[in-house]
Amino acid sequence: MAEQYIVGVGAVIASLLGFLFLYCNSLIRFRGLSKLKRAASMEFPKGNSVNKTGNSEGVGTTDIIIVGAGNTGAALAYSLGKDGRRVRMIERDLNMPNRIVGELLYPGGYIKLIELGLEDCVDEIDAQQFLGYTLYKDGKETLVSYPLEKFQSHISGRTSHNGRFVQRLRKKAASLHNVTLEQGTVTSLIEENGIVKGVHYKNKSGQVLTAYAPLTIVCDGCFSNLRRSLCYPKVDIPSYLVGLTLTNCNLPKKNYGAIILGHPSPIILYPVSSTEIRCMVDVPSEKVPSVSNGEMACYLKTQVAPKVLPELYNSFMSAIEKKGNIRIMPAKIMAAAPHLTPGALLIGDALNMRHAITGGGMTVALSDVVILRDLLRPLHDLSDAFTISKYLESFYTLRKPMSSTINILANVLQKVFSASSNPAMENLQHTFLGYLRLGGMFSYGASAMLSGLCPSPLSLAFHFFSIAIYGVGRLLLPFPSPRRLWDGAKFLWVASSILLPYIYSEGIRQMFFPLTVPAYYRTLLEIKPTPSII
Repeated sequence: MAEQYIVGVGAVIASLLGFLFLYCNSLIRFRGLSKLKRAASMEFPKGNSVNKTGNSEGVGTTDIIIVGAGNTGAALAYSLGKDGRRVRMIERDLNMPNRIVGELLYPGGYIKLIELGLEDCVDEIDAQQFLGYTLYKDGKETLVSYPLEKFQSHISGRTSHNGRFVQRLRKKAASLHNVTLEQGTVTSLIEENGIVKGVHYKNKSGQVLTAYAPLTIVCDGCFSNLRRSLCYPKVDIPSYLVGLTLTNCNLPKKNYGAIILGHPSPIILYPVSSTEIRCMVDVPSEKVPSVSNGEMACYLKTQVAPKVLPELYNSFMSAIEKKGNIRIMPAKIMAAAPHLTPGALLIGDALNMRHAITGGGMTVALSDVVILRDLLRPLHDLSDAFTISKYLESFYTLRKPMSSTINILANVLQKVFSASSNPAMENLQHTFLGYLRLGGMFSYGASAMLSGLCPSPLSLAFHFFSIAIYGVGRLLLPFPSPRRLWDGAKFLWVASSILLPYIYSEGIRQMFFPLTVPAYYRTLLEIKPTPSII
């Protein structure tokens, strides 16, 4: 009865906060976007206004150079090529990537794929529909389903081998006559008088070449060697992901992944094909055993295997014994901190990384591609590097709803899921799972954010306050004694100490008050139109 009272009071308070947040968010989006659209419609005619013939000053035969042909680069090359841009894409290795990350696409990311006209790239690669997760903790299950009731049946998440998906994107981009894909390693940017003019790169035979274009977009991934020229990188590696491929087994619930919460490491499982399951174990950076001397295999057998679901245990043990099947990937976190560089732009994991435990990277990347494509669409000429750079500064604010929501969720959940030996964090885990079990607007709203369908910082703040109210209420039951009040205060302190630093790193102003950011209002009126040569 008491818990129902707390839930009821919490629901009323949360509903009031939610109404306020959503009203403010709607007002911000309406006012900001209407100004941008109004200015654009005043300045440029509708339709594709790209200069398709003739060369801009100093451009040669390329409008845009894209460094990197991964998920972001290939999708961007295709979208810009479809708009008539002459794109040159340079990729270090055109062989199929063999990675253990970038395998999950949220429903929100799949919708972005449709917007780009690339939804067929998940066909013919044995991609699996993905509808959510089942969370396991102390013998209890919590189902988190993506809220897809209002969408058509084909709208859902997708899981697949990253390499197969990337190759499909590359093939689609290269099929356009105005997109050139070549293998080469970009070594540096060509800069003249503070303006990036192109790139130096080595081709397959080791020959040093140069390529010039009025705009260079760098998206060379999490191991980028060019980001230091375009941003202030501060990379943190809180843990490493140990990946295994399980065969001859099935997850308990079809089209759902599984997250097992337990000490010492959370375990994430999801299908990557009709016959394979990816198992990811999150291991703290300071405790990573060596693979070469057998310590990792021992760690997985003795510390992790007892926590694995019974129906997957034999396949898990077999995967450990399989030679070369244990792979390790650093889980990097890096907030976006770009500095404006005329003639160049940073995007993808080269710009911004979040913990891979929730698999949100591809969704953020595709959202960024859609935003950048829409910003570039009305521009006739890219040769005025300083003006273009000033205009594209708005990209870093416009991307915040999706990127900050998914980034913060991933980074916070990794900390909460990975610290079960800490009593305060253990309490946070139980509170979060209990909150999801409440159902209704609570679980629906949280899963909407986790799916990329509701990328709203204000919604994130609303659910944080709701979880805080619920968590403190649980601790005060059945009567708010001094000890329980102290425990409630500690709970709020721990929760805030996890969340607030990530909000600060993402940018409070850009997240919650975008109307106060000058770049948000920067419109196409600042760019003098150059007539197209037809």
